[in-house]
Amino acid sequence: MSYFDFKKTPAFRSAGLRSTLLGLVLSGYGAVALAALPVGAPAPDFSAEAAVGGTPFKFKLAEALKNGPVVLYFYPKAFTSGCTIEAHQFAEATDEFKAMGVTVIGISNDEIETLKKFSVEACRNKFAVAADAGAKVMAAYDAKLMLMPSMADRISYLISADGHIAAVHASLDAEGHVSAMMQATRALQAADKTKPLAKPVVKPVVKP
Repeated sequence: MSYFDFKKTPAFRSAGLRSTLLGLVLSGYGAVALAALPVGAPAPDFSAEAAVGGTPFKFKLAEALKNGPVVLYFYPKAFTSGCTIEAHQFAEATDEFKAMGVTVIGISNDEIETLKKFSVEACRNKFAVAADAGAKVMAAYDAKLMLMPSMADRISYLISADGHIAAVHASLDAEGHVSAMMQATRALQAADKTKPLAKPVVKPVVKP
């Protein structure tokens, strides 16, 4: 029986089983995520309310890309165990990403007041987290959680400075996202030293 056939069964529709499966996702365990934008696709532009070190600001992807590549990682919910572990790992790696000219930004559909606290306690004042009001950004990035579409899946993207998806790591397991993005960043740096300048492209925009 496929996953999609299983979804139609009475067992899957039971609240208890859905709660158990969602708990596995939030704790950082589970199957590989099933959806993500492909490498080479234009990265949808967006702006969102965000916070770093407890201070709110407006994050704009287009502005961040002017300074270099961006690691954009989606996570289900602030202060859950898997998402906290992932935030700690990105915090520990932020200085190394910065040294390579890369901006790190996490995103979920949590309220900005929650993310102001999360940016201090879990992100350790190292990088920003953004609030995806209405789940519009996660929809544009094909990053909705299958079990709960209003919540983000656990997907990390490396976006090149020219606005393309350079790498994707899609897994509900919180472990592995930082190392995958670090490895992809090094590969992108090596490729940028040899490839010709790319022509600008028109990117889709997330409507407010």
